[in-house]
Amino acid sequence: MAREEADDIALLEAWRAGDKHAGSLLFRRHYELVHRFFRSKVNASHLGDLIQSTFLACVEGRDRYQGTGAFRSYVLGIAYRLLCRHYRAQRRERARIDFASVSACDLAPSPSRVAVDRDEQRLLLRALRRIPVDHQVILELFYWEGFTAASAAEVLGIPLGTAKSRIRRARQLLHEQLAALAESPALLESTVMDLEGWVRGLREQVGKSDR
Repeated sequence: MAREEADDIALLEAWRAGDKHAGSLLFRRHYELVHRFFRSKVNASHLGDLIQSTFLACVEGRDRYQGTGAFRSYVLGIAYRLLCRHYRAQRRERARIDFASVSACDLAPSPSRVAVDRDEQRLLLRALRRIPVDHQVILELFYWEGFTAASAAEVLGIPLGTAKSRIRRARQLLHEQLAALAESPALLESTVMDLEGWVRGLREQVGKSDR
């Protein structure tokens, strides 16, 4: 991971110096990351625009990035803020949204379609979409992207202690949703017994791009 981060910094510096090819390489390296972040949370009709807006914001803010954290954390921080802004814009009343209590299923009732191979993955995806957005995001950062609690805190702009407690609460909420949605005790047991394995498999399915 350290080598990848060093390569990102080198590409960013070359891009800042006027090398457009370096900028293109940097975006290609992180396209799947951003695609995966949005695909499990928004309607298909908004997916492309949000991905494009994320990279446009990276272009506009490239000189503000100081290189003190991983570039992918910087990119996902932008994606998270755009996601919150998108959800607010979709609400007619434009009222404040508590992302610690409202889910992606509530905010995007027709999410991007994800073809999965196994019932366990299908159950897991449904459960993820039914826990509060902030909890879904931090679980995906932790399980899908391999972020530490500290890295997740950086992305979300929250204290480390808050990130740790949110991860614990998110796991609890996920298990509650799995139990509520499972069509049989056998399916629930199969999913829970190898939860991390099913999460990794689901990551690959969600990350598949239609480009």
